[in-house]
Amino acid sequence: MVLKLYSVRTAGGGCGLVAMTLVEKQLPFELVVVDMARGDHKTPAYLARHPFGQVPMLDDDGLVVYESRAICRYLAEKYADQGTPLVPTGIPAKALFEQAASIEVATFYPLVFKIAMEAVYNPQRSLPVDEAGLAQAKTALAAKLDVYEVILGTQKYLGGNVCLRHDVGSFPDHNRGVRQVEEIRQGEFLPAGGWWNDISSRPSWVQLQAEGIQSVR
Repeated sequence: MVLKLYSVRTAGGGCGLVAMTLVEKQLPFELVVVDMARGDHKTPAYLARHPFGQVPMLDDDGLVVYESRAICRYLAEKYADQGTPLVPTGIPAKALFEQAASIEVATFYPLVFKIAMEAVYNPQRSLPVDEAGLAQAKTALAAKLDVYEVILGTQKYLGGNVCLRHDVGSFPDHNRGVRQVEEIRQGEFLPAGGWWNDISSRPSWVQLQAEGIQSVR
């Protein structure tokens, strides 16, 4: 049975992360569009499967998985031998993988999410912007990116020299936040130029930006 991805069409945030993983793994899937404006994600039927009423959600022949990073980890583990390897094997490599994954979710993501919300999403929705919080998040993220520069000065990717799930996961929503930080570096390319340029130019991401999320047969 083909995988079913419940998602919006736009390749951003968690939906973009899962879609990018599906493309990297070369997995066919059916897109089930969730109309957030209509409230599809808050219907009793949807909430029975995803109690938080959010997207994305994956249905693999009756097994329902939600939370984007959990979905990506599931896909990477189940289809380890297909497409791009996104989770390493061996205890030392897995330790470094988990280390980098923790950095992404605990250190990097909260700041770029705050920046993206205040600098991009709230203005789009005509909502008030927390200017002080935005400035604080930009400064904090710039400091974190300085540490990324150190890490990526000795290896190509966050967990070593192979592109893994957390590298791919750094991009779909984070590009909006990181781009906002450039202004406080007087236009200096961020972060760790080669790494950022690598993941932002991956064919999977370029395709999703051009076409949006679409079913793959």
